[in-house]
Amino acid sequence: MMTKKPNKQRKARFQAPLHKRQKMAAAHLAKALRKQIGKRSMQLRKGDDVTVMRGKFVGISGKVAEVDLKDLVVYVENVKRKKVSGKEVNVPLQPSNLLITNLNLDDPRRKDIVSRAKK
Repeated sequence: MMTKKPNKQRKARFQAPLHKRQKMAAAHLAKALRKQIGKRSMQLRKGDDVTVMRGKFVGISGKVAEVDLKDLVVYVENVKRKKVSGKEVNVPLQPSNLLITNLNLDDPRRKDIVSRAKK
């Protein structure tokens, strides 16, 4: 991004198109994956195993249940909060506060991305 002004940074983030928001929804890889793939971070996808690194739920591991690109948040299966009605709901987490411990390689496109990174 060209500008350093915080208001323009926020504006660009909030008005970003989906293909740029997908890149913003990335998280660091665990050390073992980092050595194996040769990349520091990757975009999050549904089915990835992650560990929460910051916040109230630090240390909890689980699978990514949903990646919400509109709000730029990620929902993890084991991270839940009880509502007043007693219903349990997933808590939205920032992608930067997560660590990817295992990748979901069901998608052939993602396999291609990983194989290109290994080279």
